Amino acid sequence: MNPVPSTAAPAVAPLAALTAAPRDRQFWPAVVALGVGGFAIGTGEFVIMGLLPEVASDLGVSIPQAGHVISAYALGVVVGAPVLAVLAASWPRRALLMALMALFALGNFASAMAPGYLSLNALRFVAGLPHGTYFGVAALVAASLAPPDRRASAVGLVMLGLTGATLVGVPIAAWLGQHWGWRAAFVLVGAIAAVACVLVRRGVPDLPAAHGASPLRELGALARPQVWLTLGIGAIGFGGMFAVFSYIKPTLTEVAGLSVDAVPAVLALFGLGMVVGNLVGSRLADKALMRTIAGLLVWSALVLGAFVFTAHHVLSAAASVFLVGTVVALAPALQIRLMDVAGDAQTLAAALNHSAFNMANALGAWLGGVAIAAGLGWTSTGWVGALLALGGLVVFGVALRQDRRARAAAAKGPTPAQAPAPSGSAVL
Repeated sequence: MNPVPSTAAPAVAPLAALTAAPRDRQFWPAVVALGVGGFAIGTGEFVIMGLLPEVASDLGVSIPQAGHVISAYALGVVVGAPVLAVLAASWPRRALLMALMALFALGNFASAMAPGYLSLNALRFVAGLPHGTYFGVAALVAASLAPPDRRASAVGLVMLGLTGATLVGVPIAAWLGQHWGWRAAFVLVGAIAAVACVLVRRGVPDLPAAHGASPLRELGALARPQVWLTLGIGAIGFGGMFAVFSYIKPTLTEVAGLSVDAVPAVLALFGLGMVVGNLVGSRLADKALMRTIAGLLVWSALVLGAFVFTAHHVLSAAASVFLVGTVVALAPALQIRLMDVAGDAQTLAAALNHSAFNMANALGAWLGGVAIAAGLGWTSTGWVGALLALGGLVVFGVALRQDRRARAAAAKGPTPAQAPAPSGSAVL
């Protein structure tokens, strides 16, 4: 159920010559530096969800319209991940990571100066461009520095920066946004990204791209059905978390009766759930990858569906927000699955994982907004989330069936039509 094909080899190729001791010495400085970059991105991605009322009021739009800013960022990730991963396939890893983080910093500083609704959407799109490629390359670097049986845990440690951002960075940025204006939150994100550039320069080994890496070879990932199916699991199944969290502030204040001042504390619970989910999910994925993916999709459907009923009371709503955060456990598992099925197109596949997650972001925020605008109420986002999780489980089932058929066909060998024709016979 949890094969680790030889296709994962390109992820560790740049460090093949290193002994275990030097690799261990490089692992933690690199993971810390990459994690700070993830912290900046996580803060920038999620803080806007807690500031939608402030953005809507300042720009003169409705809260569902302000939610389009979330979708604009997500669209930037979806577009930027494959484009930048392919164009920069042959770049040295450290230089690429620094360039991506610098672009992210500039995008957030510019977002803070956006004069209106349309310009803010455009600048959030730009800020989202480096997101997927950064996390994809960071995951490859971390996995290459870890033992083969701890790859998911290494990816989880890099993702800990993103999940930790929801615990620390997002509440701080949300507090800044509430007291100094939402633009101050983006200034903070840009400053953290600038610090991350320096740390990556100092802590990440100067690794070359995989031997023979090229844009054409990276595009080969798109010819693999399992790559597309794994991306589909993330794009659909992960959308439920965003359907709920995108509108979490008005849901807590309007339905549960939570005071505005207490919202950052509940957002911290969401972050704590993400941290716990990320650590537990990555450990489980190292032990049984496919079973972990299936189990987490079922867990997501249960947790998100329960939110419909628990959101009416402060304590149960806060507990549910924590549980919704644990859904992020799916991220490291799907990252490793993509590495296993991508062959020698590791960079593009790893980056596309975050395109899928941000398609989930855009899909979840949009469908949640549609449900609210249709008059179904703030808690209807829980039903939307549960249905999306079940949709991801359906895609997982298709992927599992296709994988079993492919293995069975490989075990049988070539069919008679594929076998070499006897000498002198006609081939129709």
